[in-house]
Amino acid sequence: MDDNGQHENMTETVLISNEDGQQETFEVLFRFEQDNGNKYILLTPLDETQGEGNENEEEAVEQEVYAFRYEGDGENINLIPIEDDGEWDMVEEVLRTLEDQLQDESM
Repeated sequence: MDDNGQHENMTETVLISNEDGQQETFEVLFRFEQDNGNKYILLTPLDETQGEGNENEEEAVEQEVYAFRYEGDGENINLIPIEDDGEWDMVEEVLRTLEDQLQDESM
């Protein structure tokens, strides 16, 4: 918390329209940029159950993670589906590294 009692780690969210035109909210897990200038974002669906405290913190919770390349900054970003196998391999490696870091921090 900061000096005003506010939480410093605000959850960043992205709204995405689904096939039916309804808005779905996703939490931003991680953003990163490659040397070639391509920017990537990892998202997970934000649902009602995530806000509830988990009594057993050690129990692994599996989350769906969606990865996109994106363009733009701030609130106006354009999500681009990743279709290249090499790009997917790179994103999966970043996700594995992120998971390893989070596991190390929780120990």
